[in-house]
Amino acid sequence: MHRVLRYVDDNLAAPLELAELASVANFSAFHFHRLFAAWTGERVGDYVRRRRLEVAAIRLVTQPASTVLEVALSVGFGSSEAFSRSFKLRFAESPSVWRTLQRNQRLQNAKMDQHESNPDQVSVEPVLQDGNHRNPLKEPIMDVQLKSLEPAEIAYLRHIGPYGAPIAEFWITEVAPWMKANGLMNAGRYGISHDDPSVTDAGKCRYDACVEVPASMALSGHAQRAILPGGRYATMYFKGSPEEIGEAWTCLLRDWLPSSGMQMDERPCFEYYPADRADGQSAQAFSCEICIPVTEL
Repeated sequence: MHRVLRYVDDNLAAPLELAELASVANFSAFHFHRLFAAWTGERVGDYVRRRRLEVAAIRLVTQPASTVLEVALSVGFGSSEAFSRSFKLRFAESPSVWRTLQRNQRLQNAKMDQHESNPDQVSVEPVLQDGNHRNPLKEPIMDVQLKSLEPAEIAYLRHIGPYGAPIAEFWITEVAPWMKANGLMNAGRYGISHDDPSVTDAGKCRYDACVEVPASMALSGHAQRAILPGGRYATMYFKGSPEEIGEAWTCLLRDWLPSSGMQMDERPCFEYYPADRADGQSAQAFSCEICIPVTEL
C-alpha cells in the first residue's frame, strides 16, 4: 500500500487505472479495491482525485510560472475546463481565482508581519546560524541558504493525522524505540510532511519520520524504505517548539520564496535533523534545517 501511494504521487499525470494500481500492490483488482478502502478510508478513485486536486492547489501557488492548463495536465486532467470544474467543487474557487487569492493573502500577511515586527522600518540583522536570535521568525530578513544535497537512503515510519505536537510525540513514543532497537540512534534523521494542512484535512495529513540506513539493512517492524531525492534545496535553520515550526515553514514559503526568483518542484519538502544535534531534542524544543526543493522560474 505504501508503494501504491508513492506510485500515485509520482504518476499523477497518468490515467492511474484500478488494474494498474492493483498490479503495483500485487493484488487482484477486486481484492485491492476492498483492501485500499479499508486501509485508507477512501475508495481508490476518490483518493486519486483528491491527491490530484490537492497537488494542483499547491502548484498553482508555488509554481507561478506554470499556466493553469500546465498545472491541470501535470496532475492528470485532460483540459482546463474539466480541471476548473473539479477544482471549484473542491475549493469553492476557480483555479485562477484561488491562485490570486492565495498569493495576495501571502503578500498581505507578509506585510503585516513586517510592520508588526519592525514598525519604524529600522534595519535588523539576519537570523543567526546558531539559533540564538531571540525571535528569528518575526524578523523580515531570513538566513536562507541554497545547497546541493545528495540523495539519501532512508527508512521511515508514517504518521497520519495533525501536524505539530502529535509529530513530536510520534518521534518519542514510536520512532525512537524503533531506532534504538535497530542501532540507529546516531543516524541522520528527516521529517517529511507530504501534505499542506491548509489544503488537506488535518486527519489525512501524512508525515514520515525518516532515518538514514545502509542500503543492505533489513528493516524490521512497520518501517518502509525510500530514497530521498537529492538536488538543489533552499534551507533555513530552525530552533523552537513543535507549535512554532509551522510559522517557520510559512515564513520560508510565503515571504522568501515569492521574492527569490525560484519556485518549488515536485520533490518533497523536509526537515533535516543532523546526527550531531540529536542530544537535547525533546517534545518541547528541538532544532533542524527546513529544506524546500527549488528550481529556476
